[in-house]
Amino acid sequence: MTNVDVHQHLWSPPLVAALRSRHEPPFLDGWTLFLDGEPPFEISPADHDVARRADLAATDGLGRVLVSLSAPIGVEWLPAAEARPLLDAYHEGTAALPEPFGGWAAACVRDIDPNATARDLDLGFAGLQLPANALADAAGYARCAPLLDLLEERDLPLFVHPGPAAGGSDGPGWWPAMVPYVQQMHAAWFAFRAFGRPRHPRLRACFALLAGLAPLHAERFAARGGGQEEVDPGVFVETSSYGPRAVDAIVRVLGVDAVVQGSDRPYAEPPQHPGFGLGGAAAYAFRIANPRRLLTGKD
Repeated sequence: MTNVDVHQHLWSPPLVAALRSRHEPPFLDGWTLFLDGEPPFEISPADHDVARRADLAATDGLGRVLVSLSAPIGVEWLPAAEARPLLDAYHEGTAALPEPFGGWAAACVRDIDPNATARDLDLGFAGLQLPANALADAAGYARCAPLLDLLEERDLPLFVHPGPAAGGSDGPGWWPAMVPYVQQMHAAWFAFRAFGRPRHPRLRACFALLAGLAPLHAERFAARGGGQEEVDPGVFVETSSYGPRAVDAIVRVLGVDAVVQGSDRPYAEPPQHPGFGLGGAAAYAFRIANPRRLLTGKD
């Protein structure tokens, strides 16, 4: 039995070097990250020190930690010629990380190449992360269908993570995380129900940050003609940046079997109480049983 955190970020030396080689967003100048749509962000080198992060995982009692490319950076939305060197650096560096780290593969969503993604998955990745704003409507699901078909063929899960923030960089630092990211996850949750699930009936999917709390709109969904919000056993939400009140509300709608632990470290911390005040059985479900079903499809 292994405790799992399905959502962390850890930048390997190859990815850091690839970002520093660029002069247009996204790029690193030293440890300052420049993105379109967000103010410059100072990164702590200690946050991406592998040995330190492994020690933190051990302190948290985690036997497996899945890291992902930070989709808000926008690598997946670059033209393939620009995205590929960054994707290769990410996959190379992540595949070389020691235990307890594993990872989610990433893919260019502007120029879809399922063969390239298949080669990346062959390196041992747990599944594929795609940015939420690539899966926000019917057109997005049509464009990404070859990637999702590949996941179904391999019985691997999808992880939906916020993509780049729209708009300028003039607002407060918390604005992207609180407005565009949440809006993207809300749209992606309902787009999966409307367009993703009918096209991909066997796909397992996990939505970051409790899907932007979209499941809590089930009553409005029903009132506006969407029908009853039936629980989909192949759909999961992870807990990053949320606490007991939000997790309790989601459990009341989706049930305890739909929630997995994700922390978004180093941008947020894992919960101090893994059961979020719901008891030991919930902690076991969130950190062991549910991640196992998400990642393997098996109880």
